[in-house]
Amino acid sequence: MTLHKSLKTRDALKRQRSVLSRAERIAILEDEGRWDEGDSVFGLPKVRQFVMKRRHGKAAKKEEEEAAEAQEAEEKAPE
Repeated sequence: MTLHKSLKTRDALKRQRSVLSRAERIAILEDEGRWDEGDSVFGLPKVRQFVMKRRHGKAAKKEEEEAAEAQEAEEKAPE
């Protein structure tokens, strides 16, 4: 029996989620310095998760060209 294409979870974990697990929230808070060992795991503050969107088409090519030109300029610059 086959699985309907709308039920497949191929990219399910790649998209931005609005709800993080408690462990994920604690890890982010530790990185930001807002949570210390021994603090309560209940009533954690909200944590915003940002996901960068990839650009497609002309804008992406332009950014790649600018990055390549900047890298070439750095290599040619005398120290």
